[in-house]
Amino acid sequence: MKLERKRVISIDVSIGKYEEFIEHILWLAEERVSSYVCIANVHMTVEAYRNKNFAYKVNNANIVTPDGMPIVYALRMLYGIKQDRVAGMDLLPDLIREAEERSLSVFFYGSTEPVLDAISKKLKRDHPHLRIGGMFSPPFRKLNNAEKEEIAAMINNSGANMVFVSLGCPNQEKFMSEMKDKINAVMLGVGAAFPVYAGLKKRAPRWMQKLALEWLFRLMQEPRRLMKRYAYTNTYFVYLLMRDINRRYKDINKKQSEGPYDDL
Repeated sequence: MKLERKRVISIDVSIGKYEEFIEHILWLAEERVSSYVCIANVHMTVEAYRNKNFAYKVNNANIVTPDGMPIVYALRMLYGIKQDRVAGMDLLPDLIREAEERSLSVFFYGSTEPVLDAISKKLKRDHPHLRIGGMFSPPFRKLNNAEKEEIAAMINNSGANMVFVSLGCPNQEKFMSEMKDKINAVMLGVGAAFPVYAGLKKRAPRWMQKLALEWLFRLMQEPRRLMKRYAYTNTYFVYLLMRDINRRYKDINKKQSEGPYDDL
């Protein structure tokens, strides 16, 4: 069971209907496949372009979802694919609901204690029958090997089928890559979906999501933290995408000009 992929600048993005992503993730969870899902946006794509080791970690994921609308538009411009957006903020509540219905256990790893407490209260109210393996907010520093082994054992002993990871990019992707074959569950790097799901932060309105302006909404919420990142990554992403589109169309035109008999 595998989703097809297409290269967008530096990463191999999985393609398919939103429902296919959900079913594939649930299959990994039910089979307890030690695996991970990267949820790709502009920031991740540029980070992967700048760092080949990070790109390897992303591309080694079992699934790489097109999270941001710019990734969706890139697939359309490069390959003519009308791809569904598969965003972490949509996956988290949908997978929680499916986990409750299918009696799958979930684990929440990352973020802060206040965020996890808010998620716990929401789950008790909205999903009283959900099996929660545990919640853990790790220290904000590099973990040593002994700590990593303890965390893997804690999650495995919880019986979790799915592990939602919120450490921010690129830390959560590095964590999941390192924990593959150690944690017997599917891990999903959902990043900022934790505080939004908890109700501590608002998500952009639907019209902004459709127009690929969710980044602008987040920038208005956290201008000091995000201004420099967005000013650089968004501009650089557009440059890299235009470069790749130009190369692709040059290759197509070259093949068409060569004709079917040039090699005879």
